[in-house]
Amino acid sequence: MDLIESFSIDHRYIVPGIFTSRVDKIGNGFATTYDIRLKRPNREPAIDILAMHSLEHIIATYLRNNDSWKDEIIYWGPMGCLTGFYLILKGNRDSKELYDLILNAFLEVNKYDIVPGATEINCGNYLLHNLEMAKYYANEFVSYLKNNKDNKLIFEYPKTKRLVTNDGNNFYDS
Repeated sequence: MDLIESFSIDHRYIVPGIFTSRVDKIGNGFATTYDIRLKRPNREPAIDILAMHSLEHIIATYLRNNDSWKDEIIYWGPMGCLTGFYLILKGNRDSKELYDLILNAFLEVNKYDIVPGATEINCGNYLLHNLEMAKYYANEFVSYLKNNKDNKLIFEYPKTKRLVTNDGNNFYDS
């Protein structure tokens, strides 16, 4: 059994950033999954779950209403580890090409006074939101992105080598 792509990243060395996680051939085209990482895994506290949910709603709304990108958006959602989000787009772009889109999406969070879709009718857990904390995390990430725009580490995943046992088999620790 192969180790899935996201588990092949050395999480000890990943920094916040915009990374290409995987590229899948779909029919005649591609779908690319991007890792939008806000926190250093296992080094910083995870994002507050209420804030994460609010960020998911606001940024999904922004992405799916963005005239330049809305036809490319397949999915925006949180990582289970609560250190970032996955963005799946049609096509295969370099992660650097998403810098302005992601920066603007997180800047958009400050424009909201209420979380879109945070009602009992529209959301499966409408009470699980915290807009003020979402703004805090969004501003933190915006500042980080602006301060590191020219840092190649925010666009390149650290890779790990798969361990091979003495008898030539792959070793999986998960």
